[in-house]
Amino acid sequence: MQQDILINWSPQETRVAVVEHGAVQELHLERTLERGLVGNVYLGKVSRVLPGMQSAFIDIGLERAAFLHVADVWQRQDGGEAPMFARKGEPQVPIEKQVFEGQSLMVQVIKDPIGTKGARLSTQISLAGRLLVFLPQDDHVGVSQKIPVAEREALRARLQDLVGDKSTGGGGGFILRTNGEDSSDAELAEDIAYLRKTWARTKEASLKLPVMSLLHQDLDLLQRVLRDLVGEHTQTIRIDSMEQFHRLRAFGQEFMPAAVGKLQHYKGERPIFALYSIDEEVTKALGRRVDLKSGGYLIVDQTEALTTMDVNTGGFVGARNFDDTIFKTNLEAAQAIARQLRLRNLGGIIIVDFIDMVRDDHQQAVLTEFTKQLARDRVKTMAGGFSQLGLVEMTRKRTRESLAHMLCEPCSACQGAGQLKTARSVCYDILREILREARQFNPREFRVVASPRVVELFLDEESQHLAGLSDFIGKPISLQAESAMGQEQYDIVLL
Repeated sequence: MQQDILINWSPQETRVAVVEHGAVQELHLERTLERGLVGNVYLGKVSRVLPGMQSAFIDIGLERAAFLHVADVWQRQDGGEAPMFARKGEPQVPIEKQVFEGQSLMVQVIKDPIGTKGARLSTQISLAGRLLVFLPQDDHVGVSQKIPVAEREALRARLQDLVGDKSTGGGGGFILRTNGEDSSDAELAEDIAYLRKTWARTKEASLKLPVMSLLHQDLDLLQRVLRDLVGEHTQTIRIDSMEQFHRLRAFGQEFMPAAVGKLQHYKGERPIFALYSIDEEVTKALGRRVDLKSGGYLIVDQTEALTTMDVNTGGFVGARNFDDTIFKTNLEAAQAIARQLRLRNLGGIIIVDFIDMVRDDHQQAVLTEFTKQLARDRVKTMAGGFSQLGLVEMTRKRTRESLAHMLCEPCSACQGAGQLKTARSVCYDILREILREARQFNPREFRVVASPRVVELFLDEESQHLAGLSDFIGKPISLQAESAMGQEQYDIVLL
């Protein structure tokens, strides 16, 4: 699998595209004024404790108070066991017994503010390095679940020796990341030293800085590219800014020497994103319809509660019989859906409506292909089988806003509903409103101010109904077209 990473940098925005075999698979955006908060460590102040919700609101200096649930409150574990395992069998300590209003608390953002919801916090601090994740409050040494079971114990023993214990000045909780599987002891020791230094700096800041201060900021998108996105399959990392190229190279030489050789400064005449038509892909990723090569298509609908993906055969009639046509469309759709999830950065509950298949082996083959494609995702996904209604339910971890939420806002005409009342429906609303006001008030004349389409309908097809109402109430009704008004907007002026 050949992978290229393209970086388009400007002072206001950084855009990163991950391209595999000439097709865009992932798109990451970071705007200077809207930088994500995940990974940031703050010294927060508890503003409210809500025992009924087992949560607390923490003020960390943002416009909306952040949210801390009791499950995300860290507690010291016996024997240095990982918190997620240690507390399973025990009842939770209520939040009101753990935090109180006005308390200063070191917290980390685990989920960005999304829509009307504030950021989600945890009191368990974790600092990500290149090869390791450091949990300074714990003593547990673990290994990524993605590394084969056979190798885990040996890696854990190696890491334990490097970490040492508190008596020798070492200790602390470390988890080996997937990309640290083949790393040498020297590289791991280097990462441990870097993470401990970062934590010491953060702890020192918490003692010196006032409440609601930022203590530690996660790396920016450029640096995270080297830390998180570069893998053994990455061939090149091309960046179109000379200044940022030198900055990234210096950062890479210090922390990720293996990635430095793949860095290239792009000097081409054409914009870097024009190489693989990435801007066109972004435009497509904001639309509802995704066309498949076979002639079928997907319809993607994002709602507050979940995202639905519907598969249709469209113009594909190429296979020998109807069953084969459906099967081939579904197989292609399984690949396209997995790619769209990554490209659009969709998270939460996702419902996929594949075309109904009669044969069980076809269902199984589509499910296997879908699971295989989801396994390529960097973000944690979970998919079930076909339900009774032939739907596939899945979840994808959501930490940042989706692409559509980042780049778009609700339409001012329809308020995000995606639909408008017809001009005729608005005409009838106006007629009802005039009748209601005629019973209440006694003006000389009613003047209707509405959009040109509505006024045109009143002058044409609805002229009889308007004249009939004017005779019924015994008052003249005049019309005024206002081009600045939306189709659903109108005003009735009493003269």
